[in-house]
Amino acid sequence: MNNLIKTTGVSFLAGIAGAAAWSFLSFSEPVQPASFLPNSQQEVSFASQYEPPAPARTVPPISFVDASENSTESVVFIKNFSGTDPRRYSMFDYFFGGGGVPSQQVSTGSGVIISEDGYIVTNNHVIDRAETIEVVHKKQTYKATLVGTDKNTDIAVLKIEGENLPAIRKGNSRDLKIGEWVLAVGNPFNLTSTVTAGIVSAKERQINILGGDFPLESFIQTDAPINPGNSGGALVNVDGELVGINTAILSRTGSYTGYGFAVPVDIALKVANDLIQYGEVQKAIPGIEAVEITPELAEEMQINTLDGVIVTHVIKDGAAERAGLQRNDVITDLGDQRITGKGSFEEALSYYYPGDKLSVSFLRDGKPKMANLTLQNLEGGNGVIKREFYSSRILGAKLEAVNTIEKDKFGVDYGIKISGLTRGYLRELGLREGFILTQINRQPAQDPKQVGEYLEKYSGRLLLEGVASNGQPFLQSYTIR
Repeated sequence: MNNLIKTTGVSFLAGIAGAAAWSFLSFSEPVQPASFLPNSQQEVSFASQYEPPAPARTVPPISFVDASENSTESVVFIKNFSGTDPRRYSMFDYFFGGGGVPSQQVSTGSGVIISEDGYIVTNNHVIDRAETIEVVHKKQTYKATLVGTDKNTDIAVLKIEGENLPAIRKGNSRDLKIGEWVLAVGNPFNLTSTVTAGIVSAKERQINILGGDFPLESFIQTDAPINPGNSGGALVNVDGELVGINTAILSRTGSYTGYGFAVPVDIALKVANDLIQYGEVQKAIPGIEAVEITPELAEEMQINTLDGVIVTHVIKDGAAERAGLQRNDVITDLGDQRITGKGSFEEALSYYYPGDKLSVSFLRDGKPKMANLTLQNLEGGNGVIKREFYSSRILGAKLEAVNTIEKDKFGVDYGIKISGLTRGYLRELGLREGFILTQINRQPAQDPKQVGEYLEKYSGRLLLEGVASNGQPFLQSYTIR
């Protein structure tokens, strides 16, 4: 027993001595915090004492310096002057009278230079209702011309007069990977040329915020901080290449609390090019309505996948009907792109033009099938279209003829849709955005210009007939003096 105690004691003391010697050798130099360690010095951690050291890095840590330098000069500051607001007064009006001089409303945002001769992409909501638009770049202010807008994607294009402007380098949003580093460049809270970093959190997100008749939501989701004023700014990769246009934040406070959303650059630039070249987005439609597959729908319809979209409506004499598609078909592929949901379905279609042909893979009663689809334009044809509008300050609206999808949706053969509604004659009559006029004083409403000029000059008893944006028919009589 005594020999066992002696043996144990000697072993214990030898262990302590050995540990002390190892500690002296290993930590004879003072240890600094990791943030102060030279790059060549391995960081000490408890794990490294018991596991083989990690292989030396062959790639230097990511730096955002190059990406910032390659992108910040291409992002501009936008001021939207939207007229006067009679509810806003100076406090001096209450003391000295004067009837209250209305003050001008100014909102701000960001934009991205996409060409050396001054074309700029921003969000539609940044320049919405603008009477005057100014662009500030490198402390120089330019008057901007509005080239065109698209509510369906929340994209707008401006033009300023300039030469050799720093157009941003274009990236590819289709190849962007979840987990990839990105930077948000813009002017949050009027702080120009601000850069924040994060990663791509998800793609093909739908958050149901866009307006328009055919909202296209397939957002890039990022945790790069985006705040008010970032709208219309650039989302770039680590090379400083444009991969998205920052558009929205998910927040209960109005400021960044976790996630931002950007329109993929491949969609944004297709829309921008269409607006520049045609003045109208050349939307290619398959002639169907489709919905996301939910677990409940999959169980109800006995579908063995949650990927794809379910066809809920086929437009009469449309492209899909001609190709043989039917209600309840499950579309799984468009061309060479796999369809995982409504977002990827809409994004896949957004790259095509009317007249383009593509294959469609789908399931019918669980059996795989394929069809060849020729995409159509909004008028039901296969060519590029340039829609006619009639804008009127007196009416306070833009008038346009209804398209093929609207005719099918509202069950009308023709009509004039009211859009871009501002203060004016039509609003005073109680009409709203999206109303469709089919009859004016019992006469067909078919030509936007004729209808606009007629209403501008008319006095007497006016009878309007049509369909509200919710599909409800209306018939209203007015006396115009």
